[in-house]
Amino acid sequence: MKPIEILSREFSTQAFSDGEPYDEMLDRYKSIACSYAHMENAVAVLSDLRTNASYICYGNFARTLGISQDESVTGSGPEMVSVSSIWEEDIFRLIHPDDLAGKHLHELCFFHFIKRQPRKNRADWYLISKLRMKGSMNSYIPVLHRMFYIQSRPDGALWLALCLYSPLAFDIPSQCMVINSVDGSIIGLESGNSPNILTPREKQILTLIDKGLMSKEISGRLSISINTVSRHRQEILGKLQVKNSIEACRIAKDLKLI
Repeated sequence: MKPIEILSREFSTQAFSDGEPYDEMLDRYKSIACSYAHMENAVAVLSDLRTNASYICYGNFARTLGISQDESVTGSGPEMVSVSSIWEEDIFRLIHPDDLAGKHLHELCFFHFIKRQPRKNRADWYLISKLRMKGSMNSYIPVLHRMFYIQSRPDGALWLALCLYSPLAFDIPSQCMVINSVDGSIIGLESGNSPNILTPREKQILTLIDKGLMSKEISGRLSISINTVSRHRQEILGKLQVKNSIEACRIAKDLKLI
């Protein structure tokens, strides 16, 4: 199963409370998305995970990508275009295939990371990554991608996600990072496609965990110390951004890592 398919499944299985003023709050965040597109010239995509719909504002950077629409740009800023999917396919087709696969994997890890955070702190974190996207001259250009979960409902479901695409004005030290906008702390995410996210040793250890072996048994089986097994366990949880070995095994099997 591909990361985008796992994300779709996990988004769709969230339970949303009835009776929330969704329409009123959605209008507010649509306005925020358009403000980003207007002020930063970015392409802004607001995705509603509850209704499987997206709202796209094409800032002037869209012209560089060759996707601007004259009717969507007015003197007051970009207007919003509705799409009946949370996946912006017209934008995805411009992303280098290797980068697109990595983007979906990073977003899956980021989703797990956000779900682990206290609800009151979830909006403090955002994801940034480097992409190569095909421009209007039919050559790839460096692009900065940012992702925010800007609304988490009291029931714990993640409702809205905002993605921004803009020029990569200066290089960033990693292919993908999670940043805390309050204190500036940074967490790196593993780069590359899903088969490479875990090392061979980590896959070996996770396979033994999935078979029910405890750390002491794994230590004896692989002739390594228990401390080394524990360190690999923590690395696995960190890379997959899950909180326990059961979730790690489930995600790893979905991604065909084990």
